[in-house]
Amino acid sequence: MNRILLDTNIILDIALERREFFKKSKDILRLITQKNLPAYLTATTATDIYYILKKSKGHKSTIEFLIDLFGFIEVCDVSSEVIMNALQSNLSDFEDAVQVESARQNGIGIIITRNKADFVKSDVVVFTPDEFFQQYQRLK
Repeated sequence: MNRILLDTNIILDIALERREFFKKSKDILRLITQKNLPAYLTATTATDIYYILKKSKGHKSTIEFLIDLFGFIEVCDVSSEVIMNALQSNLSDFEDAVQVESARQNGIGIIITRNKADFVKSDVVVFTPDEFFQQYQRLK
């Protein structure tokens, strides 16, 4: 199985226990840990998660969540080259462009997101959680 980059929304669904998305996002993390799949998020995603989560959970809980997360999720560097390529990307959302460029430069072939439409112009394979589960079942 290819290396996987998790979009910010997948992690926030779990951290904020977003009712309509929590189970599917949690199932993605469970599959990653049970099958020891190589999973990543960008350094910018980590700071975004901290900023958003701290507002509702506080500093201490946010730090604990991130430390637990980094027990099985790796963090990709976001270099100046990633930023420059993202700025020149065809993607309309800069955050998503950074994730695509970081995935590309780190040899990551899959992005899992709830907002697949945001990545339409990406050359990286993008799955929703449901699509990823279907694909994983086919490859088993």
